[in-house]
Amino acid sequence: MKKVFIVAGFIVIMSVTNGQSMKWKYPTTKMSHQKDVYFGDTVADPYRWLENDTATDTKEWVKEQNKLTFSYLEQIPFRNELKKYLTKVWDYPKYGTPFKKGKHYFFFKNDGLQNQSVLYIQQGLAGKAEVLLDPNKLSTDGTVALTGLSFSKDGNYMAYQTAKSGSDWNEIFVIDIQTRKKMSDHIHWCKFSTAAWLGNEGFFYSTYDRPEKGMEYSAKNEYHKVYFHRLGTSETEDKLMYEDPENPLLSFNFDTDEAGNYIYLTVSGGEEFGNQLFIKSVKDKSANFEAIYAKMGYDFYPIDIVGGKILVMTNYNAPNYQVLSVDPTKPQENNWQILIPQTDDVLNSVSLAGGKIFLSYLHDVKSKVIVCDTTGKKINELQLPTIGTVSSFSAKKDDNIAFFAFSSYAFPTTIYKYNTDKNTTEVFHAPQIQFDPNLYETKQVFFKSLDGTKIPMFITARKGIQLDGNNPLLLYGYGGFNISLTPSFSVSNLPFLNNGGIYVVVNLRGGGEYGHKWHELGTKMQKQNVFNDFIAAAEYLIKEKYTSSEKLAILGGSNGGLLVGACMTQRPDLFKVCLPQVGVLDMLRYHKFTIGWAWASDYGTSEESKEMYSYLKNYSPLHNVKKGATYPATLVFTADHDDRVVPAHSFKFISTLQANDSGKNPLLIRIDTDAGHGAGKPTSKSIEETADRWAFIMYHLGMTPKL
Repeated sequence: MKKVFIVAGFIVIMSVTNGQSMKWKYPTTKMSHQKDVYFGDTVADPYRWLENDTATDTKEWVKEQNKLTFSYLEQIPFRNELKKYLTKVWDYPKYGTPFKKGKHYFFFKNDGLQNQSVLYIQQGLAGKAEVLLDPNKLSTDGTVALTGLSFSKDGNYMAYQTAKSGSDWNEIFVIDIQTRKKMSDHIHWCKFSTAAWLGNEGFFYSTYDRPEKGMEYSAKNEYHKVYFHRLGTSETEDKLMYEDPENPLLSFNFDTDEAGNYIYLTVSGGEEFGNQLFIKSVKDKSANFEAIYAKMGYDFYPIDIVGGKILVMTNYNAPNYQVLSVDPTKPQENNWQILIPQTDDVLNSVSLAGGKIFLSYLHDVKSKVIVCDTTGKKINELQLPTIGTVSSFSAKKDDNIAFFAFSSYAFPTTIYKYNTDKNTTEVFHAPQIQFDPNLYETKQVFFKSLDGTKIPMFITARKGIQLDGNNPLLLYGYGGFNISLTPSFSVSNLPFLNNGGIYVVVNLRGGGEYGHKWHELGTKMQKQNVFNDFIAAAEYLIKEKYTSSEKLAILGGSNGGLLVGACMTQRPDLFKVCLPQVGVLDMLRYHKFTIGWAWASDYGTSEESKEMYSYLKNYSPLHNVKKGATYPATLVFTADHDDRVVPAHSFKFISTLQANDSGKNPLLIRIDTDAGHGAGKPTSKSIEETADRWAFIMYHLGMTPKL
């Protein structure tokens, strides 16, 4: 069968058999003679011009590529039905975990299809819930999102941060909780920051200098600074509190303890893991910051002050993390005490409630919550409903009521209320969703990677599925930056699962699932371990007859987009469909844009040594596309306002694929407008993107979904 359609002034002719196209013609992408020299090695970069995302010719290129992509997606017969189905199942009330500030409780709620969740306020748990802030009223299309909240120490003022179109650039505003009115305070340019209140006077925030016009989403972020904003004043009066002009690639954040007696300074960035941590007294105006730990290499997270001592969660001398007790008047290392030593499980978070310490661990990537007294002695363990993840633990250290969220791949997110005095847990809110968890099952399996390392992964499917090698399967991974992929529910997976698909998440090295050592094994000169783990996962699933190469799709975003790009260029024969989303795909130049330099701790850079350059080039997706190779059906996702991983990565990668491919499978790019890296994406855009993703996957896996 042949399909003929006109795109951007030229004709595309496709011979299609079971979703496989035999001939492709793409928009012409001009090539320059740009070349760079690395340690005597000359590397061509013909699509360098696409790095200028605001240039007229780049905008025209985006327009042409989108025309081709959306014309192709429109040919998929069930695409519109997928969107209708997703809109239907997405439409149920979603509640966030309640949290208490001052005398009020707050929570987020989305009625179902609202673009952004709404912040509610109520006095006491039995009080009437009222809207405090509705982000849907901040823009007509839902592209302005709420990105952060912080409260004055008396709970009477709330600073809130917003972002437009998914950008990392934020604005800060303030609401008077008593009157429910927005105040005159307004910070226009803020990035990678909290708003840390100093009593009720005002707050600290961090930012970079305002970018040049036209470079807002691509310019390198350097010279982070901390300012103090006094309530009721103009941002032009904000006082510079901290900077380090000699180290432009360091980031700084101030925070304060719950009582407001101490200020913490956290320093991070550069090419090393971890952070430095300093402290000083609020009451002593002449006090300087004193170091708790003044080197990089380890994580130091202050929790709060209990019995006059700071609880600090750290992986210093404890790869699986431990809890220290630190005297703020004598914070030096020789005065530290280990309150809760590390265990075989990875300590994921620490919370305080009812005079007790709640420790959330990962036991083989599954949540386990231990309750201790303030001396570190174990009292009990929370009973959880199934294999899954505890998140959003919310409590005040002196209150006896705590809340937490729990979910798993086949267990929709449920909010629980825990009484610390009675040691009782009850459902506070269960979602009313069109989903029967009894029809599905999630199991964890372990397989060996190329070097024999045992790797875990979760497999979710309808019960009773036959292992005959003919099941469509989506394999998802990340593998980086000490981030753990733990079980969680997503309504977006339902059309695939309901139609016989198998959804698999693999826990690769480079993540945080097994602590600091697991992370390090997937970084810098060991990054190939991550790709080997993912490839081994695919081979295991094929060997065990869960699927076959003809039925296997892979997906990953950001660092996971790098994962997909590297694996599809190393083993194009292994996969049928590849979807790199907002991926880091040019490993030689990633550190030259926005916050990219901060990833050097995981990746290294092409400039630091000849060995590091060679290693990066050997796996960089952009630099490993081969002329005449047959690549899987590929749909690259990016967005015009992505200032985390700039869209140039995806632009250059798809251009290189299109120029060098054999022409047998579609190699397309979907460029979202008024969108960023993913955070704060409105529901309408999420549904549209999800529908296109599943349409492309299902079509090329030969599925005919019943919706």
